[in-house]
Amino acid sequence: MIGAPSTGPLRYVWGVAALLQAVADALAVRFGACAVRGEISGFSRAASGHCYFNLKDADRAEGALRCAMFKRAFSLLDFAPADGQLVEVRGRIGIYGPRGELQLIVESMQRAGDGALYERFLRLRERLAGEGLFDPGAKRPLPAFPLRVGVVTSPDAAALHDVLTCLQRRAPHVAVVIYPALVQGADAPSALCASIARAGERAEVDLLIVCRGGGSLQDLWAFNDERVVRAVRASSIPIVCGVGHETDVTLADLAADLRAPTPTAAAELAAPGLEACLESLAGRASRLQRRVRDALESHAQRLDRAALRLARPVDAARRHGERLSVLVHRLEAAQKRRLEAALNGLGQLAQRMRRSLAATAVRDEARLRGLQGRLVALDPERVLARGYALLTDAAGHALTSVAQVRKGDSVDARLEDGELDLVVTETRVRDPRP
Repeated sequence: MIGAPSTGPLRYVWGVAALLQAVADALAVRFGACAVRGEISGFSRAASGHCYFNLKDADRAEGALRCAMFKRAFSLLDFAPADGQLVEVRGRIGIYGPRGELQLIVESMQRAGDGALYERFLRLRERLAGEGLFDPGAKRPLPAFPLRVGVVTSPDAAALHDVLTCLQRRAPHVAVVIYPALVQGADAPSALCASIARAGERAEVDLLIVCRGGGSLQDLWAFNDERVVRAVRASSIPIVCGVGHETDVTLADLAADLRAPTPTAAAELAAPGLEACLESLAGRASRLQRRVRDALESHAQRLDRAALRLARPVDAARRHGERLSVLVHRLEAAQKRRLEAALNGLGQLAQRMRRSLAATAVRDEARLRGLQGRLVALDPERVLARGYALLTDAAGHALTSVAQVRKGDSVDARLEDGELDLVVTETRVRDPRP
C-alpha cells in the first residue's frame, strides 16, 4: 500500500501528495512566517484580483522564488508593484500541490530601502505643491503643429531610441534636436537643469521632451530633485515629461506642462501623426472647396437677377414710378389727416378758451360785487348818517382826542347834511372804564 510500510525490507514509500504535504509541514515548522527581500519579476494580476510574481536577488540572475499574493493582502498596499522593484515581503513558505512547487504566500509587502526616500518624496511634493509649482492653471498648451522638437535625455538611453523611432514613424517632417544630459546619479540634476536652460537660451525648438526609461525610485530620483522641478516649471519652452513606466510618477512629471506615461507616449503627444495631419488637411480642403463653390453659386444667382433687372430698364422705371405715385398719395393723405387733426384741435381749444373766459368773468363779477359791498360799508358818509360827526382842527386834521385841542380853539364839525364852525369852551377828559 502506498503511504504505508511495506512487508519487505525496512523502507518507507511515500505517495506524491503525502510527501508534498510532509515537506510543507516541515517547512512550516522550520521557517514559519519569514521575511524575504528581492526584486520583482514576471508580475501579473489575475481577473480574480490575486497577484503572482517571482522574487530574485537583484545582483544574481539565478534563483527565483515563486510568490502568490491574494486579493485581500494586495488591497492593503500603498503602491503599485511592478517588475524591477526591490521589495521586502512577509509570508508563509509552502508547497503548491498541483505543481509541487515551492512558493511564498505573501501577506504584506513594502518597498525595500525606499521607505525613507519615499517619505522624502512625499514631503517635497507637498512643499512644492504649496508653492504652486504643480498648479494646473499654470500649465501651457502644447503647440498644435511643432516643426522642431528638443529631447533632453542621455544619448545612450533606450528612451532616446524610442522617441526617435516614434517621431520618425509618426511625424518624419519634424526635426529633432538632442540636448544630452545625465539621467541618473549625483550629477544628473545639474546636467538636466543645464540642458533645459540651454534649450531655452537657444530658442530653436517649439517643444521639449524630458524623458528616460524605467527604474527604481533611486534610479529616477534625479527627476525628483527640487532643482530639476523648478527648471521644468521655469522653462520658456513647453515641456512634455515622460519618465519611467506608466506607474512611475516623478515631481518633474507633475511640474511639466504635460505628463506622458512613457517616453514613447511623450513622442506621440509631442507631435501629431503625419497621416492624421494629412487627413485633417484633406477635410479642411474639402470644406473650403464646398464653401467656395456655394459662394460662387450664390453670387452667380445674384448676378443673374441683376442681369434680368438690367435687361428691362423700362419695367424698372415703371415700377419706380408706381412706387413714387403710391408714396405721393400716401403723403397727401397723411398731410390731409394731420391738417384735419390740427383744425379739430384748434376748435376744441377755442371752445375751452370761451368756457374759461366766461367762467373767469363770472368769478371777477362776483368778486367785484363783494368788494363794492365792503367799500360801501366803509363809506364815511354812511357813518355820518347814523348821527356821528367828523371833527377837524384848523389845519384839517381829524381830531381823535381832547388832548389835541385847547380852550378857545376853532373846530370844524362835519355832519351828514353840512358843516359847523365850533369854538372849544371847555375840555373834559373821560375817565377810562374799569
